[in-house]
Amino acid sequence: MGERIVMVGGGIAGLWTALALARSGRELTVLERDPPPPETSADEAFDAWERKGVGHLRHSHAFLARLHILIRDHYPDLMADLLAAGCREIVFADNLPMALREKYSPVPGDEDMTILTSRRTTLELIMRRYAARQQNIRFVTGALVRDVLTEKDEAGNLRTTGVLVDQDGETKEWPADILIDAAGKNSQAIEWLNAKGAGITEENERAGILYFTRHYRLRDGVAEPARTKVPGAGDLGFIKYGLFPADNGCFSITLAVPEIEMEMRRAIVRPENFDAVCAQLPGIASWTSPETSDAVSRVFGMGELISRWRHMTNDGEPRVLNFFPIGDSVIRTNPLYGRGCSFAAIAAEALRETLDKTDDPRERARVYHARLATELRQHYDDMVKQDLAATKRARNALDPDYKPGLKARLVKSFAEDAIMPAMRGDVDLLRGFMRSFHMVDRPNVWLRDPRNVSKVLVTWARGKKRNADLYPPKLGPGRKEMLTSLGLSPTADSERLKSA
Repeated sequence: MGERIVMVGGGIAGLWTALALARSGRELTVLERDPPPPETSADEAFDAWERKGVGHLRHSHAFLARLHILIRDHYPDLMADLLAAGCREIVFADNLPMALREKYSPVPGDEDMTILTSRRTTLELIMRRYAARQQNIRFVTGALVRDVLTEKDEAGNLRTTGVLVDQDGETKEWPADILIDAAGKNSQAIEWLNAKGAGITEENERAGILYFTRHYRLRDGVAEPARTKVPGAGDLGFIKYGLFPADNGCFSITLAVPEIEMEMRRAIVRPENFDAVCAQLPGIASWTSPETSDAVSRVFGMGELISRWRHMTNDGEPRVLNFFPIGDSVIRTNPLYGRGCSFAAIAAEALRETLDKTDDPRERARVYHARLATELRQHYDDMVKQDLAATKRARNALDPDYKPGLKARLVKSFAEDAIMPAMRGDVDLLRGFMRSFHMVDRPNVWLRDPRNVSKVLVTWARGKKRNADLYPPKLGPGRKEMLTSLGLSPTADSERLKSA
């Protein structure tokens, strides 16, 4: 228990790790490059907190059900703080289609599918304050890590011994028996270690989209718009959209555009175009209407979205000892699925259990990374598979000569005319899907149940006409209509692809 634990990075991944290790009685120091949060309100944190190390700080965020369960079961005081600050709990019933809500009866386990949503700055502000109150967590701000210190043991294994830190105009060595890298996607620790011969490898895939987010606040005296049959999230192919209720009368809209949609992605960063798109999407138009809310931010863009899995062992043998990357430093995911924070929290719990289980550095590395693979790999692979399929669909949509084959038509029909309407008409099917989406269950485990498969196939066999009530209303205009309304060319991207 007397080990010197140093963690680089005090964002969401770092905070979960600090809380998890502190819960087992360990002491640690968190080195954070950015200044501490403001002393006052959540609004000031959103407006003024400088977090250069967190590029997605002002994008939409929500804690999935798997993470809500962790807070509920292990940090009830933190949950109380989050709710007191205005964070919102969205329960399973809130996400049901209107027709299912009318006949819904809760069953045991539905309470495990609750989402916690808020502005990211509010979530991080309250978590940071809570962590700072823990006696065995120490924060050091203004500490910029410049390198990882290493040595080789008698067996020739590379191990970390600390970090080189710039602070207050001085460069000094900061020793550590255990070094945790929670510095996020921009961390350089792996590159530094590889330069010293670590041989860490990775696999990666482009997510194929760009993210655009704008924040709004409900006008004084105006309530949130009533829910309708049109969902607050949807996929039009050339654009995906999502509504994120937040704290203190705020909410955000995120629009995700395929990388290949050059015309749309260039235009949508302009606030007038962003709002014009929202006005044409029935699921969110009433929220962004000037009569309902005021925009309170610019449009924040985020690109270079890459899914990444770093391999810290080779045939079970650790590449580096005493070093534990966590969050985006080791597994980076497409934010479209909202799983990054949950991945980090699950990894934090795995690290706590690993350090408590054994003192042997080699065994610690093996156990920790084996746990990540067991807990997260299936969710990661499922996400990458969906991203690759979406990227392919977006490219095909721009090809006027593309004609889908029989297999492609069947896959599309099974998704749109079997799975989706079946879930909208059967609360048990939707429950199974949501449990997988929220990482409470394994990916798509619900579709391996013969009873569920039978329900889906029966729905498919009934045909579109008899299932008409199970389809959502139109989510928005077609691509040509949307681009034309923005003064953009609907054919420019297709012509660019032809000439490429």
